[in-house]
Amino acid sequence: MSKKYFGTDGIRGEVNKGNINGEMFFRFGLAVGTYFKNIRKTKQTAIIAKDTRLSGYALEPALVSGLASAGMHVYTLGPLPTNGLAMLTKKMRANMGIMITASHNPYYDNGLKLFGPDGLKLSDNIERKIEKLIDSKIIKNLSIPSALGRVKRLENANEKYIQILKKNFPKNFSLSGTKIAIDCANGASYKSGPKLFKSLGAKVYDIGTSPNGININDNCGSTFPDRIKFLVKKHRVNLGIALDGDADRIILCDERGKIIDGDQIIAMLANRWKRKKILKGGVIGTLMSNYGLQNYLKNQRIKFLRAKVGDRYVKEKMQKKKYNLGGEQSGHIILGKFATTGDGLLVALEVLFSMRKGKKASELFNNFNPTPQILENVIVKDKSIINSAKCKKAILLASKLIKNQGRMLVRKSGTEPKIRIMGESDNKVLLSKCINIVKNSIK
Repeated sequence: MSKKYFGTDGIRGEVNKGNINGEMFFRFGLAVGTYFKNIRKTKQTAIIAKDTRLSGYALEPALVSGLASAGMHVYTLGPLPTNGLAMLTKKMRANMGIMITASHNPYYDNGLKLFGPDGLKLSDNIERKIEKLIDSKIIKNLSIPSALGRVKRLENANEKYIQILKKNFPKNFSLSGTKIAIDCANGASYKSGPKLFKSLGAKVYDIGTSPNGININDNCGSTFPDRIKFLVKKHRVNLGIALDGDADRIILCDERGKIIDGDQIIAMLANRWKRKKILKGGVIGTLMSNYGLQNYLKNQRIKFLRAKVGDRYVKEKMQKKKYNLGGEQSGHIILGKFATTGDGLLVALEVLFSMRKGKKASELFNNFNPTPQILENVIVKDKSIINSAKCKKAILLASKLIKNQGRMLVRKSGTEPKIRIMGESDNKVLLSKCINIVKNSIK
């Protein structure tokens, strides 16, 4: 059964259109507060963090009001990376954590990512239960005046998050003598990113650390890696790090200026963890993971399985199969030994730890030649066009043409008004032809 409000990664959309407005955020807060209050009778606490979007000032108070009206005590943390919220939800033994963010989307979008008391994103089943509460009569879920929640601001959330990150590594781990370039996308990591690496002794060159409410992800961060590439070459650093708006994605750049995507990062970590005997089971990728990664891991005798697109589904499959490494080409990478969701800063630390004995990034990465891949994002008014007879016919034709020479994947974006078309094949002419067949049917 399809969901009404939740997509592949929480709730997301354009601000003051559809469901992303103050009235609905009050309903979201009241519904999720009611759900978690009813399943956990002990301390009734919710913690809220956000990225740097201007709309956060309008949406956060409404969300807080809904939670407090349900009887939840609320702590607001301010701008903080998504996994920082997940970690603190677990550490503070809160009923839930809520991240106000639209991740890599432009500033005019916003939304919510929800975490349970274990720091994990909510399952489809729980999201459906919350959706029923969203649509129920408000009066049913309002607390009596004496049972309303209290609200408090915590000012040291970034410091607590940095402490948790550093505790995952030996006390003597130092980045003294290491030069790092970091692009924080004018987003949630603008404080914690530079502060983390400077605290370990690194020389840090940072950009994307001056948020103004409307410049988040604006020609910067992991979706625009040319900026980090430029910074790496300009300052001749050891490693370039590009994060997205809520810092759960990471794209790297080696010292030569070569961009390293999530698949290449996963290949390196899987190989290293196998050698160190800390890899459990194998690796979970997604339907978007490059075929070259699959072949590389096969040659390394590392098991590889695919999950649906979205780091939530990657984590669910990791838990089911008891694997401890997974992620997406886009840079969502879950280090199951340390985290419950994607964390760009944590992955960067793990990479830098791998480089600590003088290894160059270019020596660690580029372990496989990716299969030529084309990804087209077609903006649409109605994503259900993918189910039209014309579109289905085009997808079937393209899939037949590329059969035995590659693969096609056409899907609705769970976070934007787009149809995503992905194709892979060593036959570039055929690949381009198949992509255009589907693209033209949508247009």
